[in-house]
Amino acid sequence: FPYPQVMFTACELGVFDLLLEAGEPLSSDAIAAHLGTSTTGMERLLDACVGLKLLAVELTQEGALYRNTEISNIYLTKSSPKSQYHIMMYYSNTVYLCWHYLANAVREGRNQYERAFGISSEDPFAAMYRSEEEMLKFMAGQNSVWSICGRDVLAAFDLSPFRQICDLGGGGGALARECVSLYPNSTVTIYDLPKVVQVAKEQFIPPEEHRIAFYEGDFFNDSIPEAELYILSKILHDWDDDKCRQLLAKVHKACKPGGGVLLVESLLNEDKSGPLETQLYSMNMLVQTEGKERTAAEYSKLLGAAGFGEIQAKRTGKLYDAVLGRK
Repeated sequence: FPYPQVMFTACELGVFDLLLEAGEPLSSDAIAAHLGTSTTGMERLLDACVGLKLLAVELTQEGALYRNTEISNIYLTKSSPKSQYHIMMYYSNTVYLCWHYLANAVREGRNQYERAFGISSEDPFAAMYRSEEEMLKFMAGQNSVWSICGRDVLAAFDLSPFRQICDLGGGGGALARECVSLYPNSTVTIYDLPKVVQVAKEQFIPPEEHRIAFYEGDFFNDSIPEAELYILSKILHDWDDDKCRQLLAKVHKACKPGGGVLLVESLLNEDKSGPLETQLYSMNMLVQTEGKERTAAEYSKLLGAAGFGEIQAKRTGKLYDAVLGRK
């Protein structure tokens, strides 16, 4: 259980960024001095990172010298294009606080925002977006995930026939940017709450990216614009079956004939025996949302009930998989 906290703490204190910027191995004393920490605490943190293979150590006449591994340079430094720093900080400062109340979540069958943060748990996203800072952390974290997984899910099926794409709940737009990069003849409209769209425009999507547009609204309560393909990435796992059916029915009604919907989710095995990561994601949905992770057959059933056919599921071998249904 402490393993992730070691990584989170090293990220938060800036250990990996310092070692990247230094360009040479450093002693624990030098790292502690640069980062303003105790020497004894830093030495133990660095040694634990070595044990986790996030750092490498070399014993010299001057003492132990620490450097980043390739993994930490790629994924844990802020400046890397594939940095996972923001999602690490979101898990450390938000998700793990909800996990402290896992037993309560299991007893009650609902998320734990009220216990963790003293705020209503009735609307999970009102809780997640309880401040602009929290919303920005969440959006940046989701963007970092798509920097390493986005292309895999978008390439699982040939989406080139779909020119007009709507990314429902597209957040910071990292998946939309991957989409227009992989399919340059397509345009993507990011549909999200007004405050999310505003931050995406200001922080994440450059104004010169003309292939990406925005549509403000609440997809449960407002209209959904017409498109040839709808992408729902990590959307359905937030909600119970009734809300999923409600949303998919709206998507089917708005979808152009011959169009489709692409679900991007982490798929459970049909007997729910794994993968372990997906089982743990489903526990996270319990403490944070109203939803759960599902099998390919369960998503197919939801799509079929909404009127979609020719349903196909593909595993990517990465964190997230793809399910495509056609109208």
